[in-house]
Amino acid sequence: MANSILIIEDDEMLADNIRVHLQRNQWETHVAHSAEEGLKKLEAIRPDILLTDHMFRAKTGLDVIKEALAMDPGLKIVMLTGEGSVQTAVDAMKAGACEYLTKPVSLVELKMVLEKVLGRSQVEKTLSVLQRQQSRGSLDAIIGESPPMMAAKTKARQMLAAEKRMNDRDLPAILITGETGTGKELLARAMHFEGVRKDFPFIEINCASLPPNLLESELFGHERGAFTDAKDRRIGLVEAADGGTLFLDEIGEVDLSIQAKLLKLLEEKSVRRIGSVRERKVDIHIVSATNRNLEQMVYERLFRSDLYFRLRVISLSMPPLRETGDDILRIAEFYLDKHARRYGRKGLRFSPAAKEWLLGYSWPGNVRELRNMLEQTVLMSQDEEIRPDQFARGPLQSSGDHALGIQREYDASVTGERSVTRSADVAQDRVTKVLEETDWNISKSAKLLGLSRDMLRYRIEKYQLVRPVSPIAQPSFATGALE
Repeated sequence: MANSILIIEDDEMLADNIRVHLQRNQWETHVAHSAEEGLKKLEAIRPDILLTDHMFRAKTGLDVIKEALAMDPGLKIVMLTGEGSVQTAVDAMKAGACEYLTKPVSLVELKMVLEKVLGRSQVEKTLSVLQRQQSRGSLDAIIGESPPMMAAKTKARQMLAAEKRMNDRDLPAILITGETGTGKELLARAMHFEGVRKDFPFIEINCASLPPNLLESELFGHERGAFTDAKDRRIGLVEAADGGTLFLDEIGEVDLSIQAKLLKLLEEKSVRRIGSVRERKVDIHIVSATNRNLEQMVYERLFRSDLYFRLRVISLSMPPLRETGDDILRIAEFYLDKHARRYGRKGLRFSPAAKEWLLGYSWPGNVRELRNMLEQTVLMSQDEEIRPDQFARGPLQSSGDHALGIQREYDASVTGERSVTRSADVAQDRVTKVLEETDWNISKSAKLLGLSRDMLRYRIEKYQLVRPVSPIAQPSFATGALE
């Protein structure tokens, strides 16, 4: 995007000379010949820098500075005047100008000053972005070594490698799918901070958190007076993400009217604020995420097919926690240690039975559910060793009877007592029956039992179950064929 400047100068020849010189140096220039005209143009455009004269007929340059900053507090202003007094310079700086030049001014010197101001502005933006981004993402920070998780990371790394080989910055849109709580935001952050746009903003918004009218204003911004409560001009998150990544979480919740604007943004890389007639070019990479079936929504005409195909040029998927096997324990250990350090609880650990409970539960809320459950468990537990009956289980989780059954099963395996293992025997019979019904199809059996495949394999090994050998096919003399 070209650097932009608004020049408010009543000397038309000087204003024209400045305009031509800056245009030759790839600046987007706008000119006004009075304070009133300049302030009106300032409302319609969003320049990087305002260059203003000091003396006008009805206002002074100091008045212009104050009114301009009231409209746009972050605006960079340079004062240009024929008066060379120290007091004028001091007053200009106090009013909010960041530089001061006296006439006659060298156009070369002016360009150098503007570039210095612009460079200072970019540094401030970078610092602001870094302050907001307290946790930078990376693929290595996503816990998981199971085949589904490694497959997701491998595909993400392939995409990052392809980005670095591209000849331009027009990166393909990425759609991340997965159930609620699987870590889609973590993957989106990793794709940004390990990608070619890592030094620019990562702006995210949860599309389900705002009603359509507020979401539209939040994304695209608005001009003052565009609607009843629009008392000030405001840039949207699309413009704020210029140069970086815009992450649209829960994209499946977006209203159809806003979907049309998002499609235009993807195709033309331009945005128009609510109440404005001006299109603004933006350089952004769009990453979106959803836990909904967008293909089904397209079929039901709840989601635009053209937007869907534009969003999923690259598709990544985060696996549900129940399908990641021992990753459940890795993630649980991570959050147990994190919460223990936060609340000053040293030496906390899971009992063997607790680990089995963690592996056996289906985790409909995925990692988010596990994280929150363990935080409450750390707060409420009294012992260093956490047993299944000490888990702070919510309404989504298994009943206490199940947790107690797991604990008794483990206790019996240690002590050799069989009087308390009725639940274990029933579980073994159930596993055996389901395996026989599905002809030992592990995936189908695990689904019917409500277990992960790894947990089912663990039970098969624990119960020492062996698949029966199929009888050797015998000739059928009645038909003369082998059955």
